[in-house]
Amino acid sequence: MITRFISDLHLSENRPDITGLFVQFLRSEARESDALYILGDLFDYWIGDDDNTPFHRHIMHELKQLTSNGVPCYFIAGNRDFLIGERFAEETGVTLLTEPFIADLYGVPTLLMHGDSLCTEDTGYQRFRRLIRNPKLLRFLTKLPLPWRRKIAHKLRSNSKSSKPLTQAQLARMDATDEAVREAFETAQVDRMIHGHTHKPNVHEHSLANGAIATRIVLGDWYEQGSILELSADTFMLRSEPFGNDDFI
Repeated sequence: MITRFISDLHLSENRPDITGLFVQFLRSEARESDALYILGDLFDYWIGDDDNTPFHRHIMHELKQLTSNGVPCYFIAGNRDFLIGERFAEETGVTLLTEPFIADLYGVPTLLMHGDSLCTEDTGYQRFRRLIRNPKLLRFLTKLPLPWRRKIAHKLRSNSKSSKPLTQAQLARMDATDEAVREAFETAQVDRMIHGHTHKPNVHEHSLANGAIATRIVLGDWYEQGSILELSADTFMLRSEPFGNDDFI
């Protein structure tokens, strides 16, 4: 039996290759899973459950087909889609989890996160994160007319893109820090963590203050391939899946 994990798909109408692979995944191996966990940034952006575009309806329909076939699906919000709410959950059958979340996976307590809160050296982003997640601001934003929210989302996406390649110093600043990772482990009192966000798929080991060795599994993004973690009671495998065609859109 296998539980599968994905994150950082950044689904949008502009990338039919990613959408096609995701839909194919939902219709095939995902249906053979004990559960599917989506650890944030499923969409490139989500400005509210009332943004009822045909593209969003298509993705929601595919998720509903998965959960209707008896596969539990869980979602932790990312930095692009933290406005996904109860209406989305009701229409898809997906269970929304509050970050950080500790899941019992085959008897092993495992800390699940999107991962952006671990990137503590990116102080500018952390300030923005605290601001944009403020409940009062969120209530205000969700009451704005839909066209206004779309303009704000497009502006934020434009500001996040750079015409110059990131330097090694910038990339390091945007990664999870050892201090934040150890604090997360010790606060949760677990020795396994799974997260996304950094787009650096890998498996890390961390020495904790109590002498334990903790395992951190980082999921990859779906920009150039699909990235899927398969976890069972005995082992796990972090693998990539090449893009095929977009016949599933």
